[in-house]
Amino acid sequence: MASTLSRNRVRTAILVNQLVTPGFGSLMCGRWLAGLGQVVTSFLGCGLILVWFVQNMAAYYGLMFSDQPAAAGSGKVAVFGGLIFAVSWIWSGITSLQLWRLASDVNVLKIVPAQKLDATKIALGLAAVPAWKQDGQVISRTFEFKDFPAAIKFTDAVAEVAESAWHHPDIDVRWNKVRLALTTHDAGGLTDRDFALAKKFDELAGR
Repeated sequence: MASTLSRNRVRTAILVNQLVTPGFGSLMCGRWLAGLGQVVTSFLGCGLILVWFVQNMAAYYGLMFSDQPAAAGSGKVAVFGGLIFAVSWIWSGITSLQLWRLASDVNVLKIVPAQKLDATKIALGLAAVPAWKQDGQVISRTFEFKDFPAAIKFTDAVAEVAESAWHHPDIDVRWNKVRLALTTHDAGGLTDRDFALAKKFDELAGR
């Protein structure tokens, strides 16, 4: 399940990813698999560079204090470590770009016109979110998770996206099931905003 995003949160995550430690920003936004992979590769790369540095320092000081200095570290180790770290940094950059696009999509929902749709446009909207069902001027979907904590985590994510979009669904939580219902009260029925938000909730739940 993806984490929900505000621009401020994503901006901080990007700075952490690109300027502090690759992967930590991804973890901040709930990208657990990618984040862990980025952290592991960045630490591995840094570790190899550190090994090379320590070996060379040992050889340097060995020249000063011993007739049999330690062997200098292989430059290949440093190059390999640098390449691994570069991969982690580029990987975290790709994740950062994806996070920024998702955050931008959420904020775009604020400016989607709230104009009531006719039956033809509602049918087209439902085709884009087939798991949702229409009941009059409301669309709804029940999401099922492995347990109650997972359902609550999703509910928290939904709340953050809804607040960012300034459009709020009705939420009903029943242990591992979360039912969301959408309509645009100000427009007196279904609008593009409802279907855009339904699509976003599907993405949060991994479809």
